[in-house]
Amino acid sequence: MGYDICIIGAGLVGLGVARAMGISYPGVSLIVVDKESVVAAHQSSHNSGVAHSGLYYRPGSLKARLCVEGRRQLQDYCGDNDIAFDQSGKLVIASRDSDLEPLDELERRGRENGLLGITRLGAGEIQDYEPSAVGLEALHVPEAGVVDFPAVAAHLAADLARDGAEIVTGYSVEAIYHVDDGAVIRSVDREIRAKVVVNCAGLHSDRVARLAGVASPVKIVPFRGEYYTLVPEAVHLVKALIYPVPDPRFPFLGVHFTRRIDRSVEVGPNAVLAVGREHYRGTAREWGDLRETLRTPGFRKLALRHWRTGASEMVRSRSRNLYARSARRLVPEVRPEHLVPGGAGVRAQAVSPDGRLVDDFVIEEAGSTVHVLNAPSPGATASLAIGAHVASIAGRHLGG
Repeated sequence: MGYDICIIGAGLVGLGVARAMGISYPGVSLIVVDKESVVAAHQSSHNSGVAHSGLYYRPGSLKARLCVEGRRQLQDYCGDNDIAFDQSGKLVIASRDSDLEPLDELERRGRENGLLGITRLGAGEIQDYEPSAVGLEALHVPEAGVVDFPAVAAHLAADLARDGAEIVTGYSVEAIYHVDDGAVIRSVDREIRAKVVVNCAGLHSDRVARLAGVASPVKIVPFRGEYYTLVPEAVHLVKALIYPVPDPRFPFLGVHFTRRIDRSVEVGPNAVLAVGREHYRGTAREWGDLRETLRTPGFRKLALRHWRTGASEMVRSRSRNLYARSARRLVPEVRPEHLVPGGAGVRAQAVSPDGRLVDDFVIEEAGSTVHVLNAPSPGATASLAIGAHVASIAGRHLGG
């Protein structure tokens, strides 16, 4: 059977693209396929649940624009559908002198990206927002918050099904062929023909792109982020979101505190190389994935350049005491016994051939296929805006 649009990947980005295609091109036939048995099985549900404000990203970048637009669209969507969303605000705290200049840059970026209500705080004002936190200076960012992302994904899927879209789970893409009027997507037991194919496969997006004949220079390297949870007697130490000033060399935000939508408090994540693209806590290692990563020239250059940082992250991953020490930079009352192992997520991080962690979203076209090749954090926050952006690209292939 033929469709106008086939979207590979039923995470938040794929569902966001499907929603935007239906809005922008009413009446199109649309199918979303995913290899898992449920929607939003990976990055969309294995995250901290933070709705990012758009503070960190280079002004003018896709990340900056789509995060700000997407967070506002997300909040509206949650309000319209009774999905839990708490605009709790966040603090970004400078805890040492070397953090002050990067904090200045974050403030500049936030204001240039159009964030509202950013306030610079002195050391004595931090406790007005977070009584247990300390630092030299901080930014209060009121537009950040937390949300129930799995509920957002479930509502998006239900909306799509109600409007006539097909969502097919358990469909693992084995091959993609370009044909005169679009592309053919083949699994073990089914073939789908579509005028336009959109690859939103997240952790496997570069592999799907290769199936479509796309020789993109960026490759996915999976980084696992491991969280601890504060025990009940320590949750009072955190009111909302407390972050350090991030290391500008990396797109990771450092160990921080998140009071989630269910009112529990997470601490983390770190960032360690995952032994597999779906290697969560308690899941099997995927040695073939690791071998593929180690063979990637860009990763080898990255590892050579930042081996000390990588080694320290691995050591901290195995030490609750070291994890607590990182957390105490922001909240000194945290003790190792306050931390119990929590969840984990795997970030699909694109790495360029020269060993750089690709900082912006990456979207490429090839024939009648469109490939979202890098959409890690804030991808969930930005998903509805990413959807609209990708729909504007994919729509060009629909013809008359």
